[in-house]
Amino acid sequence: MIDYKDLTFNFGDRRLVGQDFAREQIKRIIHSGRISHSYLFSGPPGIGKTAFALAFAELINGVDHLTDLGDQAFSKKSSWFTHPDIHVFLPVPTDVSVEELRERLELLREDPYEIVDFSLRPSLTNEESTKNKRAFYPIDYFREEVRPAAYYKPNEGQKTVIIMTGIESMKKEAANSFLKLLEEPAEDLIFLLTTDNTEALLPTIISRCQHIQLSPLKTKEIEQALIEQDGVDKNEAAYLARVSGGNYAMTRFFDVDTLKSTREVIIDYLRYSYSQDAVNITQAAQDWQSQENLEGQIAILNVMEVFLRDLLVYRSTEKKELITNADQLDVIQKFCETMTDARLEEMIEQVNKCKPMVYRNVQPKLIFTSLAFRFSSLMRGNDPVINKQDSWKHLPAFAE
Repeated sequence: MIDYKDLTFNFGDRRLVGQDFAREQIKRIIHSGRISHSYLFSGPPGIGKTAFALAFAELINGVDHLTDLGDQAFSKKSSWFTHPDIHVFLPVPTDVSVEELRERLELLREDPYEIVDFSLRPSLTNEESTKNKRAFYPIDYFREEVRPAAYYKPNEGQKTVIIMTGIESMKKEAANSFLKLLEEPAEDLIFLLTTDNTEALLPTIISRCQHIQLSPLKTKEIEQALIEQDGVDKNEAAYLARVSGGNYAMTRFFDVDTLKSTREVIIDYLRYSYSQDAVNITQAAQDWQSQENLEGQIAILNVMEVFLRDLLVYRSTEKKELITNADQLDVIQKFCETMTDARLEEMIEQVNKCKPMVYRNVQPKLIFTSLAFRFSSLMRGNDPVINKQDSWKHLPAFAE
């Protein structure tokens, strides 16, 4: 048996972005020698939960890859992908093939921050695809793939490690079956689970895991990773990091020129919102639904949020050097002059409320249409048409 207490390492030093506090937690766990049978990594999308789990799995089985172990490595395998005792599972659509799954795991092998979720990236061959694919852990998939792996004895590693991403998508029947594995774990078995939303999990699953919360990534951390890991130009990296919304994984898909073009459309959208131009609001919302995939829709909201923050900062300071969209200074000045009573903080809050809705597959055209009407009121310093206290008025059956 390997004595983990003797290992000297900087966890995830070859690839992980940020997460200094959580990485120190892993070091303490390893050096304590008391490794739990299950860990839950939670946090916002795109911050590296899967990368974190992969690095932990490699460390447990002594793989010199995402963490520099050097001569301390006790596995000859090049990464988690080739290690026989590390098994990775993703939520899947109903019609997935073995080949499709393998292709996605191969992408993850090349880069642990690659977007491989079927719901976020429906097609690997057509990046423009907007087709929605609902992905989850159905009971058959759990019984035929996940559960058998839990009974494998370690082949060459210290532990059999099962990584399951996005477990909030686990169907109820599968979740109940999974609980049985958590309640009676084998001594040499470890589960590493990830989730964007702990509130969607059964409390009994959370209670049986050691919960490690990953923090949102800082703008500077994303900027540095884009430069050092992805080879992005310094100036472009600075802009991308500011419009990332803390989502490093997705930001690597963004193109600066495309985002700046999107910004022009967003500025028009804000004008339509202010003037209550229903025709153009509806058209913009429809275009964003039909022409953009999930990544594109989140990018729109991120760019919108940054532009609104620029309005807020410039209105307070009138300092060009403090805003991201400095090349749009004339537009920003005009907005600030026109919307002297605009409740910009609440507009930003409304944008951030929309992001989880996009991830939950609410129709984007409804999201962007509703957002425009809320903006119309907030730009004039008024409460949204339907405020928090009267949220029940959203019901279709409501009538005066």
